[in-house]
Amino acid sequence: MKKALSLAAMTVVMASTALTTGAIAADKTLTISVYSFAQDAYKKALYDPFEEICGCDLVIETGNSVERMAKIEANAAKPVIDMAVISSHDALALAQKGLLAKLDTSKLSSFDKLYDAAKDPVGDNMAVGYTFYASSIVYRKDLISIDSWGDLLTNEKLANNVALPNITGTQGPLTLMMLNKANGQNGDYAKTISDIGAAADKIVTFYSRSSELAQLMNQEEVIAAPVGRFAWSRFKSSPLDFAWANPKEGQAGGMNVMVMTKGNGNEELAYQFMDYWLSTDVQTRVAEAMIDSPANKDVKVSDEVAENLTYGADLINSLNIMPPADIIAQREAWVEQWNTEVIK
Repeated sequence: MKKALSLAAMTVVMASTALTTGAIAADKTLTISVYSFAQDAYKKALYDPFEEICGCDLVIETGNSVERMAKIEANAAKPVIDMAVISSHDALALAQKGLLAKLDTSKLSSFDKLYDAAKDPVGDNMAVGYTFYASSIVYRKDLISIDSWGDLLTNEKLANNVALPNITGTQGPLTLMMLNKANGQNGDYAKTISDIGAAADKIVTFYSRSSELAQLMNQEEVIAAPVGRFAWSRFKSSPLDFAWANPKEGQAGGMNVMVMTKGNGNEELAYQFMDYWLSTDVQTRVAEAMIDSPANKDVKVSDEVAENLTYGADLINSLNIMPPADIIAQREAWVEQWNTEVIK
């Protein structure tokens, strides 16, 4: 009798263990590292619908580029981030350190719908573009006019009223490129960094996050600053009279990309999320919410929505885009000079 009871008890334990193991196996979690802006909008347009479809949980980690890249590098042996969205040059830097997995683009059903520039933006299929963005100068048109990128450093009305991005942020290299162009410099950025250093006392701050800049501008501490188009909604919705500049040198441009960390063990779910994000339906929904501009060329939006985005082949092809490899090759020298001459 005791033996029979023991066998019965063992059967219950084994059944319970099997159920527990099955529950663990069904518990799918994808950890993604993203920019901190527009997270409420992303939740509604992207995260919540995907979780419902996949029956999984998304763990969202945010931060600036430096913080997020450092976390990926610090956990290279045992990744805690499965997938990240970052700038194309930051993706190249991670790829060069062997931290990224090569993407199997056959698992991305919308891959052929992407603009050609988004298909392999850093080489060797280490990343795929999901959004383009223009960068220009947001300014108070009731207080100032902007004709050139050079106005940021030379217009006396902007003294103690202008902000620039930190060189280590996404907007830093783009702003440096356009100031360099306004200075008539070709390829040598040292003089432009020195010019920024000479004007540093008249610059309110060197910002790291677009949310930080929006706060300063809405508090009327800053009246002009370079910013990415993806953050334009923060300013357009303000009661203050902000405008988007069209400088004579043109607009800068960049691309944010999706990457997958090497050896994360969660590749299939990461591919599922990437594929979902790049689909025409989702890219359209994200565009119509004016969160991000589409890299999927099949996306169609109204003229009113398009005005708030970096949208369409004509605009994308007109942007001044610095190759990621050029940024990586020079960034260390830029940062060293920046720390010496600008951050005093």
